[in-house]
Amino acid sequence: MKRLRQILGMIRFSHTIFALPFALLAAVMAWLIKDRTGATTAFRLQDFLGILLCMVTARSAAMAFNRLVDHAIDADNPRTSIRHLPQGLLSRRFVLGFTLVMSLGFVASTLLFFPNPLPLYLSVPVLLFLLIYSYTKRFTMWAHFYLGAALMLTPICAWIAVRGQTVLVAPLDLLPACLLGVSILLWVGGFDIIYACQDVEFDRQARLHSIPARLGVGWSLRVAALSHLGMLLVLMLLPWSETLGGPPVGLGWIYHLGILAVAVLLLYEHWLVRPDDLSRVNLAFFRVNAVVSIGLFLIVTLDLLLN
Repeated sequence: MKRLRQILGMIRFSHTIFALPFALLAAVMAWLIKDRTGATTAFRLQDFLGILLCMVTARSAAMAFNRLVDHAIDADNPRTSIRHLPQGLLSRRFVLGFTLVMSLGFVASTLLFFPNPLPLYLSVPVLLFLLIYSYTKRFTMWAHFYLGAALMLTPICAWIAVRGQTVLVAPLDLLPACLLGVSILLWVGGFDIIYACQDVEFDRQARLHSIPARLGVGWSLRVAALSHLGMLLVLMLLPWSETLGGPPVGLGWIYHLGILAVAVLLLYEHWLVRPDDLSRVNLAFFRVNAVVSIGLFLIVTLDLLLN
């Protein structure tokens, strides 16, 4: 049990709450939204289990790999020096083995979606895309949005897993999941910029790339605010999917009320963090964003069920 707690702490398992609701939301949308012929996709328990397993294993592999790649950096950074690898609580060999097991588990989990072969075909490219994130801070200040792009795959992959080869016949069928994915990219990019403001001086000294290290805290918070504004604008496009060429989504006043609530939460998040006071970054990062992800899942699901 002690080793299990150490593993869960290393991969920040509790942070799964940021991405998992969006995967489940995309699956719910894929099950409930009619395609161009007016038909819906049948619910299969194995698809639901496959989405859960793929989310947990892919995220665990990516987080463990990140800890492995950033071992030396984490050891030098006072904020991260208490993590498991720098403290010697877990060995590099163990973490490498855990990464490999989770990676194989991710690929194996895609077999649950058969006879839909697309998740299996896409599993290795998707996994490689997730793992590459760990190196981005070494060469680009846009690493925050690469992380957002990695999480953007969550609803898109879930939609493909549920709808299957429909997306090959009618690519625009994927539009609702893509809009949701772009909103996640902007949302994650924005709050990761806020989180990175804590390490602005260390990143500069270590010659690591980030928007705060390049622009400073004040301008970075403005970029984060613009990113979150973009998220809200993209979410407002979701009910217009049919007009844009995709399937009819059928979202109504409940959804729009939910977007207003998300806007209020994001305003609160930016009110919490100021250039001269970063003491409440963790409050903004964890609590507010958890409410946003879970809240959107509940609101959209409720709206779809009632329409």
